[in-house]
Amino acid sequence: MKVILGADKDGKELKEIVKSYLEELEYQVVDVTSETDEDFINTTLSVAEQVNAEDGNLGIVIDGYSAGSFMVATKVTGMVAAAVSDERSAYMTREHNNSRMITMGAKIVGPELAKKIAAEFLAADYDGGRHQIRVDMLNKMMC
Repeated sequence: MKVILGADKDGKELKEIVKSYLEELEYQVVDVTSETDEDFINTTLSVAEQVNAEDGNLGIVIDGYSAGSFMVATKVTGMVAAAVSDERSAYMTREHNNSRMITMGAKIVGPELAKKIAAEFLAADYDGGRHQIRVDMLNKMMC
């Protein structure tokens, strides 16, 4: 599994903290953040593209408040994403919704919480079973 990270100008500092933490945990991290592109739209699309490139990949985007990146991610065909600001939601969206991407807001979560959110998201496995009905419904909504 590769963890694809990206951030806009508001999320770059927190992204670096999360990136270092995930590398300490020995995750394979791919940072798609561009020094010249400071807009969450292009960053989110870059993360989503890399996540969709391989089935096992997961993604994390950090912007100011997470809402903008979340809205972009949900426009990408086949992407199930969640905006999260706590560890439990990060874990459960992966376990029950098969989310492959989360967004976090650097102006909402601090460094320690961001590390916990990322770790919980990556630690979770999709349960399938009864949850697959909803995931199938989400995927049918994609254009």
